[in-house]
Amino acid sequence: MNSRSRDFIAHTREADGHKQPLHEHLTEVASIARKLAEKINAPQAGELIGLLHDFGKYSLAFQRYIQSATDLINPDEDDYVNVKGLKGKIDHSTAGALFVWHELKKLGGQGQGELCGQILALCIASHHSGLIDCLSIDGVLTFDKRMGKDDELTHYAECIKSADQEVSISAKRLAKNDVAPQLWSLIRRVVSDNFISNKELNCIDAFNLGMLTRFLFSCLIDADRLNSAEFEDPIRKQLREERVTPIPWQAAIDRLESYLGALPERNSVDRLRRQISQRCLDKAADAQGIYTLTVPTGGGKTLASLRYALHHARKHQLDRIIYIIPYTSIIEQNATAIRDAIRSDANDPWVLEHHSNLEPEQQTWRMKLVSENWDSPIVLTTMVQFLETLFSGGTRGARRLHQLANSILIFDEIQTLPIRCVHLFCNALNFFIDHCNTTAVLCTATQPLLNELQASRYGQLSIPEENELAGDVGALFRELERVEINNCLKVGGWQAKEIAKLAIDELESKGSCLVIVNTKAWAQRLFQQCSEEVDKGALFHLSTNQCPAHRKALLGDIIERLESGLPVLCISTQLIEAGVDVDFAAVVRFLAGLDSIAQAAGRCNRNGKLKDASGNLIKGQVYIVNPYQETIDLLPDIKVGQEKTERVLTEPHDSFLAPSAIKRYFEYYFFERAKDMTYPLSPKSIGYEDHLLSLLSNNSRNTGCVDRKSKFPLLQQSFMEAGRQFKAIDAPTQAVIVQYEQGRQLVTELCAVAKEFDAHRYYELLRAAQKYSVNVFPNVWRQLVENEAVQETQPGDGVYYLKEEFYSEEFGLSTERTGKQSFLCV
Repeated sequence: MNSRSRDFIAHTREADGHKQPLHEHLTEVASIARKLAEKINAPQAGELIGLLHDFGKYSLAFQRYIQSATDLINPDEDDYVNVKGLKGKIDHSTAGALFVWHELKKLGGQGQGELCGQILALCIASHHSGLIDCLSIDGVLTFDKRMGKDDELTHYAECIKSADQEVSISAKRLAKNDVAPQLWSLIRRVVSDNFISNKELNCIDAFNLGMLTRFLFSCLIDADRLNSAEFEDPIRKQLREERVTPIPWQAAIDRLESYLGALPERNSVDRLRRQISQRCLDKAADAQGIYTLTVPTGGGKTLASLRYALHHARKHQLDRIIYIIPYTSIIEQNATAIRDAIRSDANDPWVLEHHSNLEPEQQTWRMKLVSENWDSPIVLTTMVQFLETLFSGGTRGARRLHQLANSILIFDEIQTLPIRCVHLFCNALNFFIDHCNTTAVLCTATQPLLNELQASRYGQLSIPEENELAGDVGALFRELERVEINNCLKVGGWQAKEIAKLAIDELESKGSCLVIVNTKAWAQRLFQQCSEEVDKGALFHLSTNQCPAHRKALLGDIIERLESGLPVLCISTQLIEAGVDVDFAAVVRFLAGLDSIAQAAGRCNRNGKLKDASGNLIKGQVYIVNPYQETIDLLPDIKVGQEKTERVLTEPHDSFLAPSAIKRYFEYYFFERAKDMTYPLSPKSIGYEDHLLSLLSNNSRNTGCVDRKSKFPLLQQSFMEAGRQFKAIDAPTQAVIVQYEQGRQLVTELCAVAKEFDAHRYYELLRAAQKYSVNVFPNVWRQLVENEAVQETQPGDGVYYLKEEFYSEEFGLSTERTGKQSFLCV
């Protein structure tokens, strides 16, 4: 053993100056990464990349840097390094990548070792930056260039000499004997026979190899961050090691079954909900795979899917259940329903809510350490967070990816999947289903045709017909039909006063009415139109310009009035139509996609309680109207959806909400949008026309491996560029904390907390502030900045709050002072 190597430092703890030996950090990260990579039967690969990820820290240059940075070297001594502006400029990730590359590439006569070595070297070389490009968009072989980097910059030769003998010996043993055969066996499982026979890397094979790389990368990132965090705060390690494994699912099952047994059966709707729940229970013991749960809105999907998931997790000894939900606005509602059902309080680690993050993109490393990694039995997150975990650049999202293995993924309202992410999503989900011991459930009343895509060569789902958890979907929809759809479209469209009159007439005759519009501008216009004739206590406005806490309070008032039989007229944007448990007597829906109309209909007569004057049960009324002068040119999903809905409305269907009508709608809609499903990239963004699926698979910039015809091809993905280009939503948003009720105190504390010394408190405040934040698009952000409406909580922090005078009790965030009554309309 090289005794001198024991002096090498990995980290210095800020609290007390204690030094973490480099060999200790490497071996501990290797141990964690090995355990995480066991999920895909690649423990030795995980161990090797963990052991070598910081191998470059054995260089004298890095040790001088870290000792100078922590004042361990006197500034007057010759070895002192002025670290100002130097962070990240001493390369300590390439040396370990070179070790793996040199050791593995010589194995296998047909290039097997090179491919294995490239995958692992990519993980190590990228563990601070996010996965690097193998081939850049301008045709540079970036991986080759990295592996050919000058030794003066990588310090590879020096690290080989200086490293702990036990680290070097273990790494060489793993590289020589264990890793390549194990990883090659895994590669053979994730690619097609054509790749093995003909050495041809098609789109799906290349995508799968990229996902395998990202999975191992995720294991390394999480292991590294966990160990670093546990060194900073040793109690973290104790808590992690004390976690009960396997998860005691039976305890949650017993609580849920007791809860379900106590639910009342008041009418036919409750009876059908109970039947759906029982069908889910009956299917829970079936094999893992991909399933659908196609249930009309109000059919009890949340509890039925939870019942399936808990029993399925116990049967197959899975690690977690992850709910992927379209909007942050309904995460808290669903989390509350789940906690109530399994008797888990907000401080119980059983249920984790992961909302959109208020943290700035450029975080300090300590803030990265405390970012959540979905390590709870039940996780609720958004589709945006899920897609960013799969495809975003950097390390923050990728860290969580391995948690998708050995899990159940429940996609709530799957029809809201962004159209440009369809093929990416299908390929990624197939990878996890086929190779990572994962089960997926696609929940919705309007099942999209993800298994019948026009360009199937780019990837689609394969869903056996018998994998429908709800049983006979057609019969179920007929039995649960509680509304009538009224096609009220007319030439020229409806004026605001006409729509207001329709809504007020329904309010007066039936007691409650919900109006759902497509834009915030129309919501405000109708609210102001109705405010002249409707009692203030009965009139409500909802939009995403209001923070979640504000919307929750308003929804609480709305539900309380509805349950008490008091009049309610609510004007809302689309946020209310997916998963929000409200029950109106009538609904007016602006023309949109038929899937959105079906969701809106689910807010009408939801519990089947409507009766006529004689006490007989009747159907609720849903009116589809087309407004005069609606500005939706920048909303292509709505615009195309409107066109296809109008087409379906002209056809003979028993019901416009029946599965057959929804299927026809998606056939029209998907055919129209087929070219958008690979995530197109324009010449303006990357210099030429391509798509993100290409960058993450066999890459159009790849001219072929002419000199490798007799060998297996290497990866040619542009991982980093793809990460830069990927956005789960059309435009990036900026979170702004608003001073609504408790938001005022949170802003005060965030402005005062010394985050360098109390990172835990700072992060707690950020999490609490999520309920008091509004996400705004770039054009709105510019207006807020120009009007001096926003301010940083602390200089350079990247976290902003809204001045009080720019927030309205009626409409929420405004680009103008609310005293001027000039509200935000976008």
